[in-house]
Amino acid sequence: MLNLAEKRIVVTGGAGFLGKHVTLRLQSLSCPHVFIPRSREYDLRREPDIQRMLRDFRPEVIIHLAAVVGGIGANQKNPGKYFYDNLIMGAQLMEQSRLFGVEKFVAIGTICSYPKYTPAPFRESDLWAGYPEETNAPYGLAKKMMLVQSQAYREQYGFNSIFLLPVNLYGPGDNFDLETSHVIPAIIRKCVEAERNGETSIVLWGTGEVTREFIYVDDAAEAIVAATRSFDQSDPVNIGSGQETTIKDLAELIKSLTGFRGDILWDASKPDGQPRRLLDVSKARDSFGFEARTSLLAGLQKTIDWYRNPIQ
Repeated sequence: MLNLAEKRIVVTGGAGFLGKHVTLRLQSLSCPHVFIPRSREYDLRREPDIQRMLRDFRPEVIIHLAAVVGGIGANQKNPGKYFYDNLIMGAQLMEQSRLFGVEKFVAIGTICSYPKYTPAPFRESDLWAGYPEETNAPYGLAKKMMLVQSQAYREQYGFNSIFLLPVNLYGPGDNFDLETSHVIPAIIRKCVEAERNGETSIVLWGTGEVTREFIYVDDAAEAIVAATRSFDQSDPVNIGSGQETTIKDLAELIKSLTGFRGDILWDASKPDGQPRRLLDVSKARDSFGFEARTSLLAGLQKTIDWYRNPIQ
């Protein structure tokens, strides 16, 4: 097991939603040397900036969380940007980390990499069984290239890199911008604002019939740190809760928790995205002892409370 308290650790995207929670988890393990490269100083799409970041921080471990990401609408508007930015960041950062002699590289992928019609529960062996759902395929494929690179680098160079596949995240500190947010913060914001303003209905995208699995951000951070400490294979690993819910049931639960009494209207002209999402999470449990602990009900309540009274 890697003693992270003795290591110099760079967390790319460490100031972001997931990154803040991973950084807090590392701090709870008494890790004194955790560094967060900020994009205004180190543009990770540029090789010279990556090289300078490595010289400045001299990391022994890199946890690569930085990503250009959004919900279905943002993916539809930015397929080229999401493909290029994520591909170039991952490929160059892993290559330069190898050349620099980084001891361990933790690559964070995305559930969007799975084929559109993957049988549920998704098993890691299903990753190459088809093309991803069209609205987020460029993003999903760009992130999946880190898996290919990780496996190729381990085979040729003996480079210790791992590849984790978190399911949809949510929790305090999430992105609540309706232009770029994912489904949970979008529904929370719409319900809270409608209840506050006395509105009689809200409109949500799609039919509500598709299913999703969600993981509370603290649980995801725990999984990432656990894998960083004790998992040393380049095989992909799902990170999730193993619990599936329809978007309609999710919306009704959020409606109840926020106190919104109006109607939920579904705009079926908007895309649903992937038909189902449910992970087989046994590999994470068996490989590094991770099991999600936060129920959807409890996590949603904490997220709603934070949205109403954010703690900065």
